[in-house]
Amino acid sequence: MEGSLLEPTLYTLKGIAILDNDGNRILAKYYDKNIFPTAKEQRAFEKNLYNKTHRANAEIIMLDGLTCVYRSNVDLFFYVMGSSQENELILMSVLNALYDSISLILRKNVEKRAVLESLDICMLAMDEICDGGIIMDADSSSIVSRVALRTDDIPLGEQTVAQVLQSAKEQLKWSLLK
Repeated sequence: MEGSLLEPTLYTLKGIAILDNDGNRILAKYYDKNIFPTAKEQRAFEKNLYNKTHRANAEIIMLDGLTCVYRSNVDLFFYVMGSSQENELILMSVLNALYDSISLILRKNVEKRAVLESLDICMLAMDEICDGGIIMDADSSSIVSRVALRTDDIPLGEQTVAQVLQSAKEQLKWSLLK
């Protein structure tokens, strides 16, 4: 009987995905290479997951031995996957942290175009939530505070070329508006 109990582990997440309303990947990270070792298998799973959930009015599904919690908004679907033994409430807290942090980053404009325009910050938020399958943070406000770097606070030598150009554009815009 004791052999059937699994040891507790920190590696709770198997993957996080954001799909559009056609089931195409916007952003996805898989943390267990044994489950979906190739991108082709990941995409097949995502298509299957989307087909099972896009018309459903639920929040959770068991698919291919994984517990998947999900949430939809306008033209996006947010998914968090864990093992079949994983606590659904923990997975749901990660899903809510992901959705809420992206909502804060995009100023409540959670749609495909806005996510694609801010894909780098959305990826950072996903990385702040989970590292290698271990949940690091589930508080959306602390996640947003860590990923929302302001270019004004970064020394010029440490900024990327894109950040310098953006800063120059803003300064020029403000000088013309005065």
